[in-house]
Amino acid sequence: MSDTLGYYNNNADQFFASTIEADISELRSRFTKHLKQGDCILDLGCGSGRDTKAFLDQGFRVDAIDGSEELCKKASEFTDIQVKHQCFQDLNEEDKYNGVWACASLLHVNYAQLPDVFTKIHKALKTNGIFYMSFKLGDSDVIREDRHFTDMNNERFDALNVRAIGFDEIDRWQTLDVRPDRNVEWFNVILKKV
Repeated sequence: MSDTLGYYNNNADQFFASTIEADISELRSRFTKHLKQGDCILDLGCGSGRDTKAFLDQGFRVDAIDGSEELCKKASEFTDIQVKHQCFQDLNEEDKYNGVWACASLLHVNYAQLPDVFTKIHKALKTNGIFYMSFKLGDSDVIREDRHFTDMNNERFDALNVRAIGFDEIDRWQTLDVRPDRNVEWFNVILKKV
Protein backbone atom coordinates (compact mmCIF):
# COMPACT_ATOMS: atom_id res chain seq x y z
CA MET A 1 0.00 0.00 0.00
CA SER A 2 2.90 2.40 0.66
CA ASP A 3 3.74 2.75 -3.06
CA THR A 4 0.09 3.51 -3.74
CA LEU A 5 -0.05 6.19 -1.04
CA GLY A 6 3.22 7.60 -2.34
CA TYR A 7 1.65 7.90 -5.78
CA TYR A 8 -1.29 9.89 -4.44
CA ASN A 9 0.89 12.11 -2.26
CA ASN A 10 3.16 12.87 -5.22
CA ASN A 11 0.31 13.35 -7.73
CA ALA A 12 -2.36 14.94 -5.51
CA ASP A 13 -2.87 18.01 -7.71
CA GLN A 14 -3.23 15.93 -10.87
CA PHE A 15 -5.55 13.40 -9.22
CA PHE A 16 -7.71 16.17 -7.74
CA ALA A 17 -8.06 17.86 -11.12
CA SER A 18 -8.89 14.60 -12.93
CA THR A 19 -11.64 13.50 -10.53
CA ILE A 20 -13.26 16.59 -9.05
CA GLU A 21 -15.59 17.21 -12.00
CA ALA A 22 -16.50 13.55 -12.69
CA ASP A 23 -20.30 13.36 -12.57
CA ILE A 24 -21.18 10.25 -10.60
CA SER A 25 -24.46 11.65 -9.25
CA GLU A 26 -26.29 8.56 -10.51
CA LEU A 27 -24.11 6.31 -8.33
CA ARG A 28 -24.61 8.56 -5.32
CA SER A 29 -28.40 8.48 -5.89
CA ARG A 30 -28.45 4.68 -5.89
CA PHE A 31 -26.73 4.85 -2.49
CA THR A 32 -28.61 7.74 -0.87
CA LYS A 33 -32.06 6.43 -1.81
CA HIS A 34 -31.52 3.95 1.05
CA LEU A 35 -30.75 6.78 3.52
CA LYS A 36 -32.75 9.66 4.99
CA GLN A 37 -32.03 13.36 5.38
CA GLY A 38 -29.49 14.04 8.13
CA ASP A 39 -28.11 10.50 8.23
CA CYS A 40 -24.39 10.13 8.94
CA ILE A 41 -22.12 8.94 6.10
CA LEU A 42 -18.48 7.91 6.18
CA ASP A 43 -16.69 8.72 2.92
CA LEU A 44 -14.04 6.01 3.11
CA GLY A 45 -11.13 7.04 0.91
CA CYS A 46 -12.60 10.38 -0.10
CA GLY A 47 -9.82 11.39 -2.53
CA SER A 48 -10.59 14.88 -3.81
CA GLY A 49 -13.59 15.29 -1.49
CA ARG A 50 -16.00 15.49 -4.45
CA ASP A 51 -18.55 13.08 -2.96
CA THR A 52 -18.12 14.37 0.59
CA LYS A 53 -19.12 17.83 -0.62
CA ALA A 54 -22.06 16.46 -2.60
CA PHE A 55 -23.36 14.58 0.45
CA LEU A 56 -22.93 17.66 2.66
CA ASP A 57 -24.81 19.75 0.11
CA GLN A 58 -27.66 17.19 0.26
CA GLY A 59 -27.98 17.64 4.02
CA PHE A 60 -26.14 14.55 5.24
CA ARG A 61 -23.66 14.59 8.09
CA VAL A 62 -20.31 13.36 6.75
CA ASP A 63 -17.01 12.10 8.11
CA ALA A 64 -14.27 11.68 5.52
CA ILE A 65 -10.96 9.83 5.67
CA ASP A 66 -8.17 9.17 3.21
CA GLY A 67 -4.79 7.46 3.40
CA SER A 68 -3.02 10.18 1.41
CA GLU A 69 -1.95 13.10 3.57
CA GLU A 70 -1.80 15.41 0.55
CA LEU A 71 -5.30 14.49 -0.62
CA CYS A 72 -6.60 15.01 2.94
CA LYS A 73 -5.32 18.60 2.77
CA LYS A 74 -6.90 19.23 -0.64
CA ALA A 75 -10.21 17.58 0.32
CA SER A 76 -10.37 19.48 3.63
CA GLU A 77 -9.92 22.76 1.76
CA PHE A 78 -12.52 21.81 -0.86
CA THR A 79 -15.21 20.55 1.57
CA ASP A 80 -14.66 22.91 4.53
CA ILE A 81 -14.58 19.94 6.90
CA GLN A 82 -11.54 18.30 8.48
CA VAL A 83 -10.70 15.16 6.50
CA LYS A 84 -8.99 12.61 8.72
CA HIS A 85 -5.70 11.08 7.59
CA GLN A 86 -6.31 7.35 8.16
CA CYS A 87 -5.92 4.03 6.35
CA PHE A 88 -8.94 1.75 5.90
CA GLN A 89 -7.32 -0.98 7.99
CA ASP A 90 -7.23 1.42 10.98
CA LEU A 91 -10.98 2.12 10.98
CA ASN A 92 -12.16 1.60 14.55
CA GLU A 93 -15.69 2.96 14.95
CA GLU A 94 -18.72 1.13 16.31
CA ASP A 95 -22.40 1.58 15.45
CA LYS A 96 -21.78 5.13 14.17
CA TYR A 97 -22.74 5.43 10.49
CA ASN A 98 -25.95 5.03 8.53
CA GLY A 99 -23.90 4.67 5.35
CA VAL A 100 -20.35 3.96 4.25
CA TRP A 101 -19.35 5.19 0.80
CA ALA A 102 -16.19 3.58 -0.65
CA CYS A 103 -16.11 4.79 -4.24
CA ALA A 104 -13.02 3.55 -6.10
CA SER A 105 -11.07 3.35 -2.84
CA LEU A 106 -11.12 -0.22 -1.48
CA LEU A 107 -9.69 -1.29 -4.84
CA HIS A 108 -6.30 -0.41 -3.32
CA VAL A 109 -6.70 -3.02 -0.54
CA ASN A 110 -5.20 -6.45 -1.24
CA TYR A 111 -7.94 -8.96 -2.03
CA ALA A 112 -6.93 -11.17 0.93
CA GLN A 113 -7.36 -8.21 3.32
CA LEU A 114 -10.84 -7.23 2.14
CA PRO A 115 -12.78 -9.48 4.57
CA ASP A 116 -11.01 -7.83 7.52
CA VAL A 117 -11.77 -4.34 6.18
CA PHE A 118 -15.39 -5.35 5.48
CA THR A 119 -15.65 -6.55 9.10
CA LYS A 120 -14.43 -3.14 10.36
CA ILE A 121 -16.97 -1.41 8.11
CA HIS A 122 -19.72 -3.72 9.39
CA LYS A 123 -18.80 -2.77 12.96
CA ALA A 124 -18.80 0.95 12.10
CA LEU A 125 -22.29 0.79 10.57
CA LYS A 126 -25.53 0.97 12.49
CA THR A 127 -28.03 -1.88 12.03
CA ASN A 128 -29.53 -1.63 8.52
CA GLY A 129 -26.63 0.65 7.51
CA ILE A 130 -25.78 0.84 3.81
CA PHE A 131 -22.34 0.13 2.31
CA TYR A 132 -21.43 1.08 -1.28
CA MET A 133 -18.15 0.06 -2.93
CA SER A 134 -16.71 0.02 -6.43
CA PHE A 135 -13.78 -1.69 -8.10
CA LYS A 136 -12.40 -1.84 -11.61
CA LEU A 137 -13.83 -4.86 -13.37
CA GLY A 138 -11.34 -7.73 -13.56
CA ASP A 139 -10.20 -10.97 -11.99
CA SER A 140 -6.84 -10.30 -10.29
CA ASP A 141 -4.64 -8.04 -8.18
CA VAL A 142 -2.40 -5.92 -10.43
CA ILE A 143 0.04 -3.01 -10.38
CA ARG A 144 -0.88 -0.12 -12.68
CA GLU A 145 0.99 3.21 -12.79
CA ASP A 146 2.83 2.37 -9.53
CA ARG A 147 -0.44 1.63 -7.70
CA HIS A 148 -1.87 -1.64 -6.40
CA PHE A 149 -5.35 -2.46 -7.71
CA THR A 150 -7.64 -5.27 -6.61
CA ASP A 151 -9.95 -5.80 -9.56
CA MET A 152 -13.32 -7.43 -8.95
CA ASN A 153 -15.87 -9.57 -10.80
CA ASN A 154 -18.83 -11.70 -9.76
CA GLU A 155 -16.75 -14.80 -8.96
CA ARG A 156 -14.20 -12.94 -6.86
CA PHE A 157 -16.87 -11.02 -5.00
CA ASP A 158 -18.98 -14.11 -4.30
CA ALA A 159 -15.91 -15.81 -2.85
CA LEU A 160 -15.61 -13.04 -0.23
CA ASN A 161 -18.84 -14.37 1.36
CA VAL A 162 -20.12 -11.05 2.69
CA ARG A 163 -23.18 -12.77 4.15
CA ALA A 164 -20.91 -14.51 6.69
CA ILE A 165 -19.67 -11.06 7.80
CA GLY A 166 -23.26 -9.92 8.35
CA PHE A 167 -24.28 -8.19 5.12
CA ASP A 168 -27.17 -8.71 2.75
CA GLU A 169 -26.61 -7.73 -0.86
CA ILE A 170 -29.04 -5.09 -2.15
CA ASP A 171 -27.61 -4.26 -5.56
CA ARG A 172 -24.81 -5.23 -7.95
CA TRP A 173 -24.16 -3.67 -11.35
CA GLN A 174 -21.51 -2.59 -13.83
CA THR A 175 -20.89 0.90 -15.19
CA LEU A 176 -18.58 2.63 -17.61
CA ASP A 177 -16.22 5.34 -16.39
CA VAL A 178 -17.91 8.74 -16.72
CA ARG A 179 -14.63 10.46 -17.63
CA PRO A 180 -14.44 10.67 -21.44
CA ASP A 181 -10.73 9.82 -21.59
CA ARG A 182 -11.11 6.59 -19.56
CA ASN A 183 -12.15 3.28 -21.07
CA VAL A 184 -12.75 1.48 -17.77
CA GLU A 185 -15.60 -0.74 -16.60
CA TRP A 186 -16.56 -0.60 -12.93
CA PHE A 187 -18.01 -3.26 -10.61
CA ASN A 188 -20.43 -1.72 -8.09
CA VAL A 189 -22.09 -3.27 -5.03
CA ILE A 190 -24.45 -2.04 -2.33
CA LEU A 191 -24.73 -4.06 0.88
CA LYS A 192 -26.89 -3.69 3.98
CA LYS A 193 -25.83 -4.54 7.53
CA VAL A 194 -28.17 -7.06 9.12
